[in-house]
Amino acid sequence: MPPLLSLPLKIVYTAGHYRPILSTEQLVLWAVVIFSVFYNAPFWQQALVGYDLLAVQTWLTFANMFLVMTCIHFLVFVSLVIRTLVKPLLTLLFLIAAFVSYFTTYYGTYFDTSMLDNVLQTDTNEARELLTAGLLIHLAIFFGLPTLIIWRVKIAPSTWKKAVLRRSAYYLASTTILLLAIVLSYQEVSSLMRNNKELRYLVTPGNYIVSMAQAVFSQHASANTVRSPVGEDARISSQVGDKPTLLVIVVGETARAVNWGLNGYERQTTPKLAQQPDVINFSDVTACGTSTAASLPCMFSLPGRADYVKFYAQQHESLLDVLAHAGLEVTWLDNQSGCKGVCEGVTTKALSPEDYASLCQDGRCLDEALVQALTMQISSTPTDQVIVLHQLGNHGPSYYQRYPADYERFVPACTTADLAKCSRDAITNSYDNAILYTDTVLNQVIETLKRQDDYAAAMIYLSDHGESLGEKGLYLHGIPYAIAPDEQTHVPMVWWLSSTFSQQQGLDTDCLHQISDKAASHDNLFHSVLGLLGVSSTVYQQEQDISQTCRQPNSS
Repeated sequence: MPPLLSLPLKIVYTAGHYRPILSTEQLVLWAVVIFSVFYNAPFWQQALVGYDLLAVQTWLTFANMFLVMTCIHFLVFVSLVIRTLVKPLLTLLFLIAAFVSYFTTYYGTYFDTSMLDNVLQTDTNEARELLTAGLLIHLAIFFGLPTLIIWRVKIAPSTWKKAVLRRSAYYLASTTILLLAIVLSYQEVSSLMRNNKELRYLVTPGNYIVSMAQAVFSQHASANTVRSPVGEDARISSQVGDKPTLLVIVVGETARAVNWGLNGYERQTTPKLAQQPDVINFSDVTACGTSTAASLPCMFSLPGRADYVKFYAQQHESLLDVLAHAGLEVTWLDNQSGCKGVCEGVTTKALSPEDYASLCQDGRCLDEALVQALTMQISSTPTDQVIVLHQLGNHGPSYYQRYPADYERFVPACTTADLAKCSRDAITNSYDNAILYTDTVLNQVIETLKRQDDYAAAMIYLSDHGESLGEKGLYLHGIPYAIAPDEQTHVPMVWWLSSTFSQQQGLDTDCLHQISDKAASHDNLFHSVLGLLGVSSTVYQQEQDISQTCRQPNSS
């Protein structure tokens, strides 16, 4: 029997113990078969949708898919190891596969490049929240158990000539089987993968390895790139009135439009904003991506989502740089895990838990700390300025930690990061409580701006992406955009303009209210901010400026 078609397992008795003995190739083959069977349940689940499970052709097709998956993994992994490295490599692969299979199985996570960017940029606080009891149990079974077995295996000794011949035989057999499996099922499998391209992000551990390589390469490339200037010709046009302009941009985190009270949600999760007479709520706004790593650079970059590529944002200045070129003082205040390169060219201040002791715990600060930081920043810079507040917002899965205890209005709330232990209702309750708290934070920002008599002040709130709360079996966010549900792509956006700001910029707020139900997106942020602040530049695109149709003809 050809060596690839058999999984011989010999047992030897050494040092008072029985141990299995395998060649390097056999150990790798056992490992990849286990990966295909036990670590790819989400892939098989998705791939089987629409197939008749009683039809023989279905099982023939998926047997071929199993062979393709197993042979590809085998050829890749066996090419990377020698006898002395096989156990460390497989240990690492099982660790990766255990983590990946947990999140793909329980949260519906797809490990594409964007998701790996998030992983690479996750701080210790975010990582700590994900270390739940459910994850640890999963790791014990899917990492601990196979790792113990791997290290019990005795690698069969061999001369280098026999090793070369054996490796060649395995290469030949696995390549032959791979080609036969592809030929026998090419039409069926190619159609499936062509119509469901996202399935490749569920093939474990290949999904993680390929995406990780792409993400690391991208980060390395950006680290050695000097950003090209954007909008160096930007200037502030003349305006009516002599008060300096103050714009606060609040970047929300993981707030989805469907749970936003101002959008008609069955629960009033935004009661304080609803009582603010000058608030303009935009009810149909689409995000640039489904994760912070994708959305944040995209929403502050010149190209729209259709033309956006990650390398562009890494290699070019952002909206904030254009504002700085125009002479505005720009500051980024961060209560998150960084600005993903957006704020690289401007003043950046990360909130320190030591400075806001009453609002911070375990290295995390409630978003009210941003309001305090905002007040201090305004008083320190009496000139035209833009201040960005990057919220912690509804960052999951620990929604219950995003608001003070007295905001737990919707009960019972899920009070653990292990969402598998909570009902969907409890998860939604804790999520809505966090939205309720964001409502308070935004109201405090508005009240702070109302007190700034020396400024023409305004606020824009816009969330980076949405969140799944169990719909279609999905949780959290980061689904590839092409198949992402509305819960992850539709986000809330709110503007508040003081009467002084509206007068100086020649804006008709009644007109803005009338157009607030029209479709908008992250693409509009760049040009709408330039328009609101009266910044002229060759990069400004009037058709992307939401406020343009509501500006007086003689206004800039």
